[in-house]
Formats: sequence, C-alpha cells, structure tokens
Amino acid sequence: MFSDTQPAPLDMSGDASLSDFRITDGVEIRALLKALMERSTLVNLCGADGSAYGTTLWSLDTHNRKVAFTVDMMAPTVQRLVEAEEVTAVAYLDQIKIQFDVASRLLVHGVRSCVLQAAMPRELFRFQRRASFRVRTLERSAPTASFRHPQMPEIRMDLRVLDVSIGGCALFLPGDLPMVEPGIQVRGVQMALDPDTSFPAQLNIAHVTSIHPQAKGVRLGCEFRGLDHEAQRALQRYIDATQKRRRMLSLD
Repeated sequence: MFSDTQPAPLDMSGDASLSDFRITDGVEIRALLKALMERSTLVNLCGADGSAYGTTLWSLDTHNRKVAFTVDMMAPTVQRLVEAEEVTAVAYLDQIKIQFDVASRLLVHGVRSCVLQAAMPRELFRFQRRASFRVRTLERSAPTASFRHPQMPEIRMDLRVLDVSIGGCALFLPGDLPMVEPGIQVRGVQMALDPDTSFPAQLNIAHVTSIHPQAKGVRLGCEFRGLDHEAQRALQRYIDATQKRRRMLSLD
C-alpha cells in the first residue's frame, strides 16, 4: 500500500457548477463501487490534513450500507485518516474519474488482516478524465521529464514522456527505478519535449497504471501545477505541431 502527502481531489464544497457531475442514484452508485471492487482499482484516500493512502475497495455491503478498504494497520497514515476531519476517495475507471467522501471511518481488525470500514456514499462525482486534447509524443525527439525522486533525492530520474496535454502528461517509469506513489507532488521538474520546447513544471502524480506485462514498467498519470504563461504557450505550440506531424505521418 502507498502513503504520502499532498493529494489533489477536487473541492466539491459549494460549487453549483458541479451538479452535472453529481450522482445520487443508489443503483448507479452501487454499480460504480462494484466496478472499483471487481477490478481491484487503486483508490487514493485523501485526508483534509494532506495525508494520502493508496488502497483497494475490499467489500461492498449494500444491506448495511457499508464499504471497506484494505489497509495496513501498522501504517501511520491509516490512523491519521481515521482521525481526519474529512477524507475523500479518488479513483479512475478507464477514462472516468470517480470521487466521493469517506465518512464514519472505523478500523476493523481480523485475525490476519485489517480493513477501514466506512459508510457507503450517498453521492459521488463522475468526471471525464481528459478535459483537454492529448497527443502522443514523437519518440525521435526523445521527450523527457527530469527530476529528483521526491522521497529519494539522491536519485535523479529522466522519464520518457508518453503523451501530453495542456493539463498534464503521462510518463513511463521503468521497473528498475523506485516507485513514485500517487498523491505526491513533484517539484523542480524540467520538461524537455523537443529541442525547441522545454520549461520548468510541478507535477501531481494522479494515478499509476500498468501498461502491459512486457513493458517492465508503469505509466504515471500526471497533472501540471502552476505553469506560467510562457510555459503554457510553449506547450500549446508543441501540441499543435505534434498533431500536425502525426497527421502528415498518417498520410505517408
């Protein structure tokens, strides 16, 4: 399991514009939660104090309106989440982001395992994962994101950029490098997409997914944080140019 700080769930409080994304139908809520459980989808539990813990949905008790997440009872973050004022769950199903509050939290100890029990949400939010156009990078330009591992600063990482949009990017993390957990904010990143496009950035690691068994690594889904106007313009030019190049390649 994973634990760290600075997760980034969306703030739902008092935002009427989010009503189109709110789901209150019990049948639909149960169906989405069941999908998370059956796929063993990574769920990030994010506390109001900045704590975060990666887990999976272990059980769904529709009769008693309870859910349970697998946890490591020895992990300090788990106790912090139990005591936190508010906890939000964030997960991804294909291209859909799921978010809901985790209320009435209680640690339930078994003989060999422990779960974090909570009330089944009465509402959840469903968002399209990609709000902006995304292009697959051109490998010949060797696009990379370079930074020091946020937990092991002695390790410098130069990760290949798989695709990019104005809001974020996907990076390939080889299996022989230490994992970067979801919820971490990485500072001091240098993006180098091609000889003409480079800029500093901050990345929020939104999710980690496997690509395929032969890949020997994982895909880091990242959100850009605090890009200045110059970086945004350079990024948009790169996206437009890459899109045109790919169209030309498809015609050859």
